[in-house]
Amino acid sequence: MGLAIDREQFDALEYQRFSGRLDECLAALERMLARPGFGTGPATVGAELELFLVDGQGRALPRNQAVRDEAADPRVVLEIDRFNLELNLTPAPLAGRPFAAFASELEQALAIVRRAAAWHDGRVVMVGILPTLRPGDLRLAALSDAARYRALNNGIRRLRQEPFRIRIDGADPLELTADDVGLEGANTSFQVHLRVDPERFASTFNAAQLATGPVLAVAGNSPTFLGHRLWEETRVALFKQAVDDRDAAGRSSRRVSRVAFGTGWTTAGAFELLEESVRLHEPVLPVLGPERPLELVEAGRLPALDELRLHQGTVWRWNRAIYDPAEGGHLRIELRALPAGPTVTDMLANAAFVLGLTRGWRVPGSRPRRPAGCWR
Repeated sequence: MGLAIDREQFDALEYQRFSGRLDECLAALERMLARPGFGTGPATVGAELELFLVDGQGRALPRNQAVRDEAADPRVVLEIDRFNLELNLTPAPLAGRPFAAFASELEQALAIVRRAAAWHDGRVVMVGILPTLRPGDLRLAALSDAARYRALNNGIRRLRQEPFRIRIDGADPLELTADDVGLEGANTSFQVHLRVDPERFASTFNAAQLATGPVLAVAGNSPTFLGHRLWEETRVALFKQAVDDRDAAGRSSRRVSRVAFGTGWTTAGAFELLEESVRLHEPVLPVLGPERPLELVEAGRLPALDELRLHQGTVWRWNRAIYDPAEGGHLRIELRALPAGPTVTDMLANAAFVLGLTRGWRVPGSRPRRPAGCWR
């Protein structure tokens, strides 16, 4: 999410200033997108893999900090709960054989994490939801020892102000209540990033939305949670409820959840989607970066848009628009619906399937347009 977070509490003025900076970021992004050639370049693909750490009995092992330190690899980072880690793969050109490169890197990185976990009597499991999780594994104490995750929990709780109530239908319906976002760590996924030129973003994003259903239907691998037989891909229902910042009034008024499939087809591309995130969802991590984005754009420079990227990192669309200042600035679609595991081959086959459908189903030559009444 870009900015370092070393605080856990914020006051009303900080939230107000952050909201103002988000408006600046949007204005700066709109101007950058108007620059001829901005964001164009060869398609690339990247990926992130979330993992579970387990002990010798297959139970959640809350030692992610120690295992990460032992691995000593910058690709290995903490995730929300103490039994979660994430691997960040090196982006590769989509042309050629990117999945062969990913297979090689994944096996090499997983070997490093497995050796590190073994030093702490642990091992690695790749699956959408660890079937051996118990309610005690998912309480507040499960959150990783990092200010970022405690601040995220405080920010979501500030808006919700009531317990998280989980209700999932299935063969053995589940109902439970939690006071924090620790339940989110029960979900792990294989997230795929596709770089897209701005002019093709709308058609490509819409195709990704269309492709997600059939791909998830064949990729599902989390049919149980806490001993209950639920959905074939229970992550979909659990994630939405585990970090839902809406109170009862917000849910009854059908205000959009932070975890959602979307609000409709996009016609204006990445800007429309990023603006939607700002207009529909209040900030939860109001950390200001050092830049004034509009001043940088007016000087012909490239802003990082730290605040917009941070805020977008707390709005968990199943397919998410991403702005990245790297390589002169570019846009990506983060396809977030695929589960982790069960094998490297499975995950890469799922990724190839969703990317193939997405690129095959997008409308050739379509250009984004700003619809009338688009948030302004």
